[in-house]
Amino acid sequence: MIEKYAVIGNPISHSKSPLIHAMFAKQTHQDISYEAIEAPLDGFAATIERLRSEGYRGCNITVPFKFEAFNCATELSERARAAQAVNTLCFEGEKIIGDNTDGAGLVRDIEHNLGVTLKAKRVLLMGAGGASYGVVLPLLTAGAAITIANRTTSKAVELSMKFTGTSIRGGSYEDLSEQRFDVVINATSAGLTDSAVPLPDGIFAPGALAYDMMYGRETPFMAFARAQGAQVADGLGMLVEQAAVAFTIWRGVRPETATVIAALRK
Repeated sequence: MIEKYAVIGNPISHSKSPLIHAMFAKQTHQDISYEAIEAPLDGFAATIERLRSEGYRGCNITVPFKFEAFNCATELSERARAAQAVNTLCFEGEKIIGDNTDGAGLVRDIEHNLGVTLKAKRVLLMGAGGASYGVVLPLLTAGAAITIANRTTSKAVELSMKFTGTSIRGGSYEDLSEQRFDVVINATSAGLTDSAVPLPDGIFAPGALAYDMMYGRETPFMAFARAQGAQVADGLGMLVEQAAVAFTIWRGVRPETATVIAALRK
């Protein structure tokens, strides 16, 4: 019997998740279906209940429902609790198990695909919104020392305070002068609006990686990083890797990702 999965968002027609999971399923010989479902903005919980009643085994969650998914889960992983958001749900009887695979996907892309070890590296995380919340714990687990910078300084400090006792601190972009980082991650939505990047010259250490979670376009952050001599990557690898983690949770088999990333780049 074909087991059913889906990705839920609004809007959702642009999603690459059905294509990614179809490639994973073919590669690992898993008999599943995976579709994109647009839930009404006020109808997420009802959509989840409908899918459960129709026998779906799980789903991915994207904008703007990750916080609602967090609230509807009956059990949460440590990653989901740290992120305060859920992008992967598993349906097991009466249980709705919530996880967040974004940070694991980011770390996997940086370390495995880009060959940059995060242990003891100085990492600058730009932004203190939901995307940043989703990746802090996996970055810390990988051994990174994190600085969070945000236009509203209090939000960066608030996020850092959730991980007291670890190598993390929060502040403003103005605090970054005279500092250098091995990895700079743009977790803001500035690329959507082509906003200027509030980073000082010289922010990148020699051989640094500049990573933008956006994909499919050259953002001002990426252009700035290239001009500064940094290695530049977009978030397509993270998209595929976080999907692979979700697929592994659901199916118990880890798909190979390099060929999927290469196919999407074409």
